[in-house]
Amino acid sequence: MHTLPSAMAHMGCNVQTQAVAQTTPLRTQFAGSRQLRRAVVRAAQRSLKTSGRKQSLQIRNAVKELLEFDTKVFEKEKVDFAGAEEFIYRGGRDKYKLLPQAFKGIKKVGVLGWGSQAPAQAQNLRDSFAEADMDVQVTIGLRKGSKSAEEAKQCGFTEEQGTLGEVLDVVGDSDLVILLISDAAQANLYPRILAAMKPGATLGLSHGFLLGVLKNDGVDFRDDINVVLVAPKGMGPSVRRLYEQGKSVNGAGINCSFAVQQDATGTAADIAVGWAIAVGAPFAFGTTLESEYRSDIYGERCILLGAVHGMVEGLFRRFTRQGMSEDDAFKNSVESITGPISKTISTQGMLAVYEKLDDAGKKTFKEAYAASHGPAMDICYEIYEDVASGNEIKSVVQAGDRFDRFPMGKIDQTYLWKEVGQRVRAARKEEEIPLNPFTAGVYIATMMATVQVLREKGHPYSEICNESIIEATDSLNPYMHARGVAFMVDNCSYTARLGSRKWAPRFDYILEQQAYVAIDNHEKLDEDCVNEFLNDPVHKALATCSQMRPPVDISVGGEGSTEGVGAGAARIEYSSSVARG
Repeated sequence: MHTLPSAMAHMGCNVQTQAVAQTTPLRTQFAGSRQLRRAVVRAAQRSLKTSGRKQSLQIRNAVKELLEFDTKVFEKEKVDFAGAEEFIYRGGRDKYKLLPQAFKGIKKVGVLGWGSQAPAQAQNLRDSFAEADMDVQVTIGLRKGSKSAEEAKQCGFTEEQGTLGEVLDVVGDSDLVILLISDAAQANLYPRILAAMKPGATLGLSHGFLLGVLKNDGVDFRDDINVVLVAPKGMGPSVRRLYEQGKSVNGAGINCSFAVQQDATGTAADIAVGWAIAVGAPFAFGTTLESEYRSDIYGERCILLGAVHGMVEGLFRRFTRQGMSEDDAFKNSVESITGPISKTISTQGMLAVYEKLDDAGKKTFKEAYAASHGPAMDICYEIYEDVASGNEIKSVVQAGDRFDRFPMGKIDQTYLWKEVGQRVRAARKEEEIPLNPFTAGVYIATMMATVQVLREKGHPYSEICNESIIEATDSLNPYMHARGVAFMVDNCSYTARLGSRKWAPRFDYILEQQAYVAIDNHEKLDEDCVNEFLNDPVHKALATCSQMRPPVDISVGGEGSTEGVGAGAARIEYSSSVARG
């Protein structure tokens, strides 16, 4: 996907400022004046709505052409997302009758790995094929001697039945190979995996990361195979948990994006949509591999994981400095976000959080929002451009190469999470969790910054809403609420965990050093910033997504509970030998 030129090139600034903007980083140019920095950001955003609008429209039209998939089995549905038309495919168990046609010619599905997604997707596919009365075998592929084999066996995948084997053996025997090993392992093993595939087989990805690796390496996929993507907008445990709930409530599940990178057989689009429906997607929306890996890697470093982690650490410190007890500070920061703020956004949208506040609360929200939005936008832009340039992917691969010497440690054993967090959750009364207006303003400002960068870079609303909002409120945050934000950061994919650790401190520091200082200095409220939020078209797009929302909330148990966790419900905790999968 192409991206828009730097917003600075479109700003309505004088010629001298504009010339500097093209060669000097935004943060450096205006380091001496916070108000001027804000004015620059506002000018850039206004300009993107005027002079940049035409180019953004051209990009969106180009993307739209890429997303005209040739599906013969499933009917696409045109949906209006805030004035932009997109096509989606509805899921649900009533569509399972179409799965035999979508998977025609596929007798063996190999699922490689046993990380965050593999246990969930493998079990969901197996259950869906059985429900559709299909003679399709799902086999797990693991490296020889993998510690994950025992967990796979607990879920009913065994060598005796031919549903558990060594990675390359499974690859060579499968008609559909779903590559769910860690990103670092993909970067090391892809030449051998691609070489082992049968001609005419389909390579399935749940993350566009491998495309970024291939771009960095200057190579491409084999031209005699299909290459498709199905990316659930939630971590593996939520994919499995909502699928199980969907057995009694049709339509419960996690939305998926899908893409067709190569169609060697003429059936790739139906395989991709069928896969999405079979893993439980209420609806699937089109994307490209490049758009997916950019938005996904970017999102998990922003509002999904990195930003929220850094944010709550800073808010907790701020509230305790202001005199709150540790427990109250935790409730007004962490609990407020993972509880009432997330639940309100999930069911009613971001504006509903603001509208729930009284006049004093709205004033506090506005101050926090306006002060936080620009600094958050600064970091979000940097993250996106690091992802788009390939730098972030290189960082993940390099970290993987170091893991044998420097393994990734846990972060949820600090005092905030192990002592305060566990104590507060143990005594929790949901109805008493406050909707703190300051916390809401900071959180939603960062969520909107995440959204706006994706929009300015040409991503469609279906992807923006799912990657930046719905995945947070409907998948990740419920697990954070049950176990803690740091626990969630410790138990996502390696790529997400690395990104959160790297970028969380940046969000923490910039909010502390710029946003909170501006508030404490009683700087003038940026009314334009607030008004743009109140009238942003993303609210209409999110409302459209909400109409297609699963009819049930995900059910997750807290400390000590096995509800939604454990091998049979997709793992939360897992281990992996990096560079081997």
